Amino acid sequence: MHWAILSGIEGNLAAYDAVLQDLQRQRNPVTDLFILGDMVGLKGNNEAVLERLQSPHSGELDPQVCIGWWEEQCFSLHGLSGFPDAPELMAAVGGDGVKQLWKSVSRDWVGWLRSRHFGFYELDCLLIHGSTVSYADKLTPETPAIQLCDRLIRADANTLFCGRSGQTFECWVTPSSLRSTVTTLDGEQEPQEQGKTPRRVVGVGNVGRDQGQATYTLYNPGNNEITFKTVAYS
Repeated sequence: MHWAILSGIEGNLAAYDAVLQDLQRQRNPVTDLFILGDMVGLKGNNEAVLERLQSPHSGELDPQVCIGWWEEQCFSLHGLSGFPDAPELMAAVGGDGVKQLWKSVSRDWVGWLRSRHFGFYELDCLLIHGSTVSYADKLTPETPAIQLCDRLIRADANTLFCGRSGQTFECWVTPSSLRSTVTTLDGEQEPQEQGKTPRRVVGVGNVGRDQGQATYTLYNPGNNEITFKTVAYS
């Protein structure tokens, strides 16, 4: 049993097709496909990608999809989030980018995106775009170890798969001593020992951001083995 985990299609249907074809070529069968957000973006035909995700072709895996940064910007544009007028999107891509995203994802598709999950908890793994803190939480190998520990403890997961950074990486955190406390209005509770079990954060790559090259991750939950894959396409 292998999982394929990817993020960041960003409307690039050719890149997504290349990844699906690569999955068919794997020696060990891929049984589950997880897409950790950023299905839409400014890279191609957003609605064609969403149609493909909703109605896979014969023989393709039925993807499990959660929302990412670009989906949250769609919600903001349509007044379905706490940040109207998409200030994050405006700061990132300017007025022309805002208009392009508005025109490329209809209200009906925004409704479908709103019905997707925030993340998935499978076995001892959390699969999510950013982290439980925020869809925009960008974890990388340069993120301070204490912050990575915090995200893993919040998730109560031994492996946190994330896609926000667009990078492929495997970062292990092995605390020698870690205790946490919770402060409430009634005072501070007894410290809790978090244990010394090694945990890790895995960046799953980005499918559609880099023209001509897609990256994604294969995971074997039987032995915890991670394999990063790169697929060239035209």
